[in-house]
Amino acid sequence: MAAYIVLLFISFLLVLNPVPVKPNGLVLPIQKDQSTKYTQYITRIYQRTPLVPVKLTLDLGGENLWVDCDQRLYYSSSYKAAHCGSKVCSTYSGGGCRDCYVGPQPGCNNNTCTTAIRNRITDHLTGEELAQDLLALQSNNGSSKAGHLVTSAGFVFACGEASILEGTPENVNGFAGFGRGKLGLPSLLSKGFRLPNKFALCLSNSTRSTGVLYFGDKPYMTNPNRDISVYLLYTPLLIKPFSIPGVHFKDDFSSDYWIQVKSIKISGKEVPINATLLTIDKEGYGGTKISTIHPYTVMETSIYRAFKKAFIKELAHIPRVKAVAPFEVCYSSKSLPYTQVGPSAPFIDLGLHHESVWWRIYGENSMVKVSKDVLCLGFVDGGENREVGMVIGAHQIQNNLLQFDLESNRLGFTSLLFLQQTSCANFNFKG
Repeated sequence: MAAYIVLLFISFLLVLNPVPVKPNGLVLPIQKDQSTKYTQYITRIYQRTPLVPVKLTLDLGGENLWVDCDQRLYYSSSYKAAHCGSKVCSTYSGGGCRDCYVGPQPGCNNNTCTTAIRNRITDHLTGEELAQDLLALQSNNGSSKAGHLVTSAGFVFACGEASILEGTPENVNGFAGFGRGKLGLPSLLSKGFRLPNKFALCLSNSTRSTGVLYFGDKPYMTNPNRDISVYLLYTPLLIKPFSIPGVHFKDDFSSDYWIQVKSIKISGKEVPINATLLTIDKEGYGGTKISTIHPYTVMETSIYRAFKKAFIKELAHIPRVKAVAPFEVCYSSKSLPYTQVGPSAPFIDLGLHHESVWWRIYGENSMVKVSKDVLCLGFVDGGENREVGMVIGAHQIQNNLLQFDLESNRLGFTSLLFLQQTSCANFNFKG
């Protein structure tokens, strides 16, 4: 018993006293959460003085890190509001100056600059106080086990209000935005920890296991001590002009991650689609982006209808069952027995920038188990929407490794890691 107490005390000290050294990389745990009607992926950082764990909804294309500072719940001796005219304001603020007469307190101080924060689940957008505080993350020491906490002082973030957290799980305190831009976590983490501006995302398919986000360069290790980056293929990352298509602002661009999809095949047969909808035009319409906020892949109506028709044709010998919203194509799970790559559904190929580069989607990522007996095609109709041709959702990238290399401006991707006898749940955060 005494030994157990000593171990707990040592663990507690490691949390409160992170190692002040430059890491080789960072790792963040990613937990799938289905406690609300919106499937979300939750990560955890440590922030403030003294350090406390802060749970955040991961938004791959989100513009910044913001946390709830409302109701006097934010306590930190190292909190520093960004005052108008400061270097932080001139570098990172997209808004004006404001006064706040309820404070002074975190999130409410006079003569401070603001920045836009967003809950992209509910599409709630507002401007809030820009600030700095201590940030700590677990280091990546090149093994399949998380290392000590390492810190960055004066890390820039935004304070939000509890009301903006609508739709998130009860214990979530904000959003971790990993999008492009100066306030996105990739840029800030690269500067704060002096690391290459690269990160890799590996989502688990289960609420009972933990996925991982690696920040910095490879190797990206999993148990049993394997570098899964060796399976990466690459395609260019595109920059989409204008965060709102057709609306022009100076130095404006989308914070999301876009790739070129030129074609779609099912069981090796090309689906007849209007591929121009998957290409970004000069006004910023169209294209294909990757999202952790969208739980399933969303397709523009004409693409979805052709895709749905082709998929049904490939399974014409199997009777369908009643559809379960939001899905339109469902089958008995007995008709699609499980294999190494999930339900035995037709494989789907996304043809990328070059005819030799394909992203293959197997049954594990194409089908969704909606009940014990029913599997549904996990793609949904996004309507006649010119703004986006296709959004590749979180279900389709679970147990695939995606590397966002913002230095070479390319996306590295694997297919389903089950083929390599591993998964995204094989990283050890528990010690």
